[in-house]
Amino acid sequence: MAPLKYSILDQSPISEGSTPQEALKHTAMLAQKAEEWGYTRFWVSEHHDATTLAGSSPEVLIAHLGAVTNTIRLGSGGVMLPHYSAFKVAENFKLLEALYPHRIDVGVGRAPGGMPRASYALNEGRKRDVSRFPDQIEDLRMYLTDSIPEEHSYYGMKATPVTAAAPPIWMLGTGQSSAELAAEKGLPYMFAQFINGEGGQSFARTYRDRFVSNDGSKPYQGVAIFIMCQETEEQAEWVASSMDLALVMGAQGMPSKGTPPPERAMNYPYSKFERLLVEENRKRMIVGTPEQVVDRLEKLAAGYAADEVMLVAIAYDFQDKLKSFQLIAEEMKKREKSRRPQK
Repeated sequence: MAPLKYSILDQSPISEGSTPQEALKHTAMLAQKAEEWGYTRFWVSEHHDATTLAGSSPEVLIAHLGAVTNTIRLGSGGVMLPHYSAFKVAENFKLLEALYPHRIDVGVGRAPGGMPRASYALNEGRKRDVSRFPDQIEDLRMYLTDSIPEEHSYYGMKATPVTAAAPPIWMLGTGQSSAELAAEKGLPYMFAQFINGEGGQSFARTYRDRFVSNDGSKPYQGVAIFIMCQETEEQAEWVASSMDLALVMGAQGMPSKGTPPPERAMNYPYSKFERLLVEENRKRMIVGTPEQVVDRLEKLAAGYAADEVMLVAIAYDFQDKLKSFQLIAEEMKKREKSRRPQK
């Protein structure tokens, strides 16, 4: 059995008193450290009209990250395909593939990535048509692989630049329909437990049971989850309190100037409802020491029969965020070494 892979998704969160420029600088620094620490891939997200998250265009950010890293896989977590032309998305990612061969992942989803007004703006005032999504997946694959059939009206056209290999498409999702679609299309599937804390293992079973392969590929399951890891439980809870409050504020549409500091989060006067919300949100995250966090990540992966876990972190202080990923990487390597057969 292949060892569990660890990857990172970064949303480029903006802390109170900071700027989008600083958040994007931190994303690039984190990608460099992720490569140094041995993470498998580094994805960036797409959010619109979100003043607390700086990542609105993953393709542009990936281009920058490729220039400041050397080996780590880079991808979108993800491109919200119903907003766009599949042909243009294919061109964007084929250009990235040409710049950074064999390092690019095309993660796609059908969520809006923002409030309704942003969706209307992205679609020139029209309602977003998610019914096209399954066909868009096929179109995207067709353009990426230069496999437009003869009977197609676009036969002979190329999504350029023409590359030696096509970057793989990943299906991102939070529910049954995305699992079914990933299985039907024979794509790797990343379930976002950091968005939906319920039902993920059931959806993963659906994906594996219904997987259809036309090219010999096998199911490849990932699960993405919020984490916060520090040297002690007390430190981890202190840092994670910022994420707790940020999620509560976001869920209620409360005005926010960015990720709040732990001092304010720990002293925030939570209502009974908000405390229940924090408790519910903890289903979407793992908080603790390196040993505790990696124990729970391995248990999580086993429950999903997952090949990979993708870690997402929000912290007020970027150094706390860096430390979190470093501690997990060190614990992961320590366990990997201990499991190797002794010569």
